[in-house]
Amino acid sequence: MSDVKKVVLAYSGGLDTSVILQWLQDTYQCEVVTFTADIGQGEELEPAREKARKLGVKEIFIDDLREEFVRDFVFPMFHANTVYEGEYLLGTSIARPLVAKRLIEIVNQTGADAISHGATGKGNDQVRFELGAYALKPDVKIIAPWREWDLTSREKLLAYAEKHGIPVEMKHKSGGSPYSMDANLLHISYEGRALENPADEPEADMWRWTVSPEQAPDEAEYVELMFRQGDVVGINGVELPAASVLAELNRMGSRHGVGRQDLVENRYVGMKSRGCYETPGGTILLKAHRAIESITLDREVAHLKDELMPRYASLIYNGYWWSPERKMLQTMIDASQAAVNGWVRVKLYKGNVMVVGRDSLTDSLFDPTIATFEDDAGAYNQADAGGFIKLNALRMRIAARLANQRGK
Repeated sequence: MSDVKKVVLAYSGGLDTSVILQWLQDTYQCEVVTFTADIGQGEELEPAREKARKLGVKEIFIDDLREEFVRDFVFPMFHANTVYEGEYLLGTSIARPLVAKRLIEIVNQTGADAISHGATGKGNDQVRFELGAYALKPDVKIIAPWREWDLTSREKLLAYAEKHGIPVEMKHKSGGSPYSMDANLLHISYEGRALENPADEPEADMWRWTVSPEQAPDEAEYVELMFRQGDVVGINGVELPAASVLAELNRMGSRHGVGRQDLVENRYVGMKSRGCYETPGGTILLKAHRAIESITLDREVAHLKDELMPRYASLIYNGYWWSPERKMLQTMIDASQAAVNGWVRVKLYKGNVMVVGRDSLTDSLFDPTIATFEDDAGAYNQADAGGFIKLNALRMRIAARLANQRGK
């Protein structure tokens, strides 16, 4: 007899998690609570409620987490201009700690013993969910069916569903999507099947959010973003809540073919994986955030942030959002954003995001009287540069003299 009496399942209503729901009931003889998060994936979530109810679930949680997702996870991550391995904007990675947090909240609310998820034993998401869960509730039990069962193929999943009367959408019966997809307000990702050969170009009809740059409008669109303490608080003069900011940037970027990526990344479990991503709003946000920082951040602060960013990105990618080291870095990064206030104007054109203006009325460190190529009326004494250069060259001059002496 299992000691697990109640499990909170991260439930999408799709084939995998519907099979998991029934499998948990059969294997552990336990009550299952379902949790479905709305983080902007763009799907109707009520069908998940109905399917869960039909499978005997009494406690069903469907939570709108879009504002919390952008405000408390996406925006703080962009404070660091975060990019994993030079390209990936971490759209999937940053959503998992929020899901883990809410799973544990529901465990505490319902008195459940365990959580369960549909992540496979090959991917990063199992690590992200479980590291988050353990950080927030050290003694929670975690059930990962893909590491336990023998349902190792789509055919076996479909057979199990048919045997237990689990409703299956026609797309799964006919072979399913050619890709494994994950979407939220920050991005949509594509992996597997048709993308498993990294030498093959993705099919044109794979991309769901963005038009191809070739088909984008021939006229550029200008967008002005208002920043307050590092966060975008408005677009084109209209203040918006965080989730609405990202949704609007997604709409604008998608129209102009912005944010497509095709890359091979290093998974935390050790393998290389090819994925394609559409991150239109995030691509605009990253470009604009760097632009407003360029006039409001001290040089050494900006450079230190850039040095720490790859480490910070790896922490998020690998699932350490709730770790003490990520929190420590976040405190420093957020402190740097106090003066990141102002506006940035970007131009969107056929897949490109070009910064064409930026200013801060309160925090700009750009001094035109010093930077000008014209007469600066004595604001900067160019003769001072000679001593500055000689002092900075001193160590190299000493080394060169020694090298010359040795060469004699």
